[in-house]
Amino acid sequence: MDRQRVSSGTEWEPIVGYSRAVRAGDQIHVSGTTATDEEGEVVGVGDPAAQTRQAIENAEAALGELDADLTDVVRTRLYVTDVDDWEAIGRAHGEAFGDVRPAATMVEVSRLIDPEMLVEIEAVAVVEE
Repeated sequence: MDRQRVSSGTEWEPIVGYSRAVRAGDQIHVSGTTATDEEGEVVGVGDPAAQTRQAIENAEAALGELDADLTDVVRTRLYVTDVDDWEAIGRAHGEAFGDVRPAATMVEVSRLIDPEMLVEIEAVAVVEE
């Protein structure tokens, strides 16, 4: 099976052994993606909707490197540190995915890798081989 990988360029990818995204056949899997900018700084500190938008934008960039976009996404998983923020997070997700409406799951977790991070998103896309 042929694999294409996308790297975010962080020092952690080779240490932890992961890729930002992997395409295998007609599927693309985007790893848990947070609201960080090009310098690795958290965007939207304290704002779960802003973090959701940035995380989706980062996932979209990874998809783009594999010739896909948000319209190809069939599944998202949202890990949130406070499920009470579900509506703001959900609305931001809805802004991005509109009519695509992938299967989606939102789960509250006790924390993410950085205490300023409120949302982490995974995505699966299906594309033409």
